[in-house]
Amino acid sequence: MEDKKLPRREREKLRQRQEMLTAALDLFSRKGYHNVSMNEIAEKAEFAIGTLYKFFQNKEDLYKALLLKQCDRFEDALVQAISEPDDEIGKLRNYIRVRLERFRANLPIVRLFLAERRGVSFNIKAGLDEEIRRRYYIFLEKIALIFETGIETGKFKRIADPFSLAVALDSSVDALLLHWFDSPEHLPYPEDPDSILNIFFKGLIE
Repeated sequence: MEDKKLPRREREKLRQRQEMLTAALDLFSRKGYHNVSMNEIAEKAEFAIGTLYKFFQNKEDLYKALLLKQCDRFEDALVQAISEPDDEIGKLRNYIRVRLERFRANLPIVRLFLAERRGVSFNIKAGLDEEIRRRYYIFLEKIALIFETGIETGKFKRIADPFSLAVALDSSVDALLLHWFDSPEHLPYPEDPDSILNIFFKGLIE
């Protein structure tokens, strides 16, 4: 059901919840999970602390909701990208293009993920990581299917199994983006999806 079809009271609740998540994302990405309190989130979102607790049981609950919402948005955009009526190369190009666009448009959530990757860990990560990992592997299977179809139709050579190719492509995109994020003065932003695809389809050997 679209938000506009919901009763006014429900639409207002959704709006308030989103404002709380937006405030939390800004604070978490700048200060880190441990350095942000529920009171600070409520103050930034301009809600009473009691109102914040009506939506989220505690900071861990809010954090989980924030990351899963971002995962939903990324996943929806990527699935749509590879569902376009293109050939296999076109689908992979669409996937990389959307990955690049979503990365640069969502730097606050990128900062949050990087903070965790670099050692900021806490108890809630176990269950959350499992859910994110499950979604990640489901999406990798979709990318692997593109490679498998390309192999079956003779467009790609079978130099490795399709899932390994999916992992290699996804990891390459991640590595380039994260290096750009860390050292933009050393690595230009990969604007063109073909600059990444060419590593796979043209290689280095003449």
